[in-house]
Order: sequence, then C-alpha cells, then structure tokens
Amino acid sequence: MPDVFINYRTGDGHQVAVTIERALSTRFGSERIYRASKSIPPGTPFDAHLIHSVRRSGVLLALIGDQWLGHPGLQDAGDWVRKEIQEAFLCDIRVIPVLIGRRTERPSKDGLPMPLGKLADCQSLRYDHQNDESDLQQIGDTLAALVPELAAVDSQAPEEPEPGVLRNTMSDVHGTAVQAGTVNGDIGSVKGAHGSVHIGPSSRTIHQSGAANYVEGTNESGIRQYFGQVPKGEDDER
Repeated sequence: MPDVFINYRTGDGHQVAVTIERALSTRFGSERIYRASKSIPPGTPFDAHLIHSVRRSGVLLALIGDQWLGHPGLQDAGDWVRKEIQEAFLCDIRVIPVLIGRRTERPSKDGLPMPLGKLADCQSLRYDHQNDESDLQQIGDTLAALVPELAAVDSQAPEEPEPGVLRNTMSDVHGTAVQAGTVNGDIGSVKGAHGSVHIGPSSRTIHQSGAANYVEGTNESGIRQYFGQVPKGEDDER
C-alpha cells in the first residue's frame, strides 16, 4: 500500500515528479511512494489502479507547475489529474500542493473548477531545482511528521539515545567533578565556590551575613563562639 501518491501532469511536472519520487523512495522505500509510470504493472487497467491507490494513500502530493492552472484538461471532468485530486478530497485524504519553481503561485478558488476549490485552502510546499536538496529534505520531513508509517521507516530519522545512557560534556574543570544519575557515598569537597552549589538530594538556600553558625543534623557538643580575643583555657595556664 502506498503512503504517498504523487499527482502530476505530463509536460508540466513529470521530471519533478520523478525527482521527488526517487528521493522519497530512497528515504522511505519504493513501495511506499506511488508514481503512475513506475507503480502500475504492465497490462494492468490503469484507471482502477489509480483510484484504488489514491484511496489507500495517506497523502497526495499535487505537483503544480507554471502551466498547470491554464491547462484545458483542468476543466474536463474526465481529466485524470483532476480526478485523482477530487478522489483524495472525497476520501478525506490530505492533499499537499507542491509548487514547482520560485514564481509559481498557489491557485486561487476563482481559477479552479468547483470540485477542486478546496485545493486553494491547502497549505503548500515548494520545490525549486536551484534549492533541490533543501526542498526535498523539507518535503520528506513534512511527510514523516504527518504519516506515522513513514516515520517508522525513515532512514534519515535522528538516532535516539539508548535508555539509561547519560551523555554530558564538561570543559575547563580543575579538581574533582562528577556528572551522574545516581551517586552513592561521598565525593570530594567544595572549596572556593561562587554562586549556587548543590551537594545533596534536596534544594537548600542559605543566606548568612556577618558572624553566624549554621547547623544541620545532630549537634551533641554545643556551639562555642568567641568574638575578639580568644580566652585562655585551663590547659593554657599551666
């Protein structure tokens, strides 16, 4: 079953259809991208094959060149370019106009036959041979985002990190430094820190100004604090 049906008119977008089909076939697999001259086996009745393939696709790409709108076939109810787009709309299949070249504009409703009027409201993509690499990438990325079956076989999908793998980067570090998910036991000491330093499993903010003591946990021996001269103890007088 094709996921993408490429709709084009011979003489107005045939070469671009070949270019786009080959790029998408390389990325997602040839059997998922439908182009009539490639996909219809010899001796097969093409009319039934075309309609059946449109109905089973996830997206129809309607290639529109600079002569597409003025072609007389567009006003003919039996024209296959028109029939394929109409069938996609009837089956509630997403239709994406692909404008060929920099100057081709999206058709307006006034210039379209009534059955194709919805085409004017469809968000379009663009393919220009002078920007083909970027445009083909965008077309492929768009299709992968819209069709889960394509995303599952996307040969250009970014690799996801393995579960449980921690990747961090540290630079300009002097002394002890640790980056980890779970740490058991003690690790080094903190000296000469400026700003926030996290040293435990919870968040703490401690503000001190002047002489002060901070105690957390159990203190059994009391606190002795002297300001100014330290008094002599009994041992100092011996």
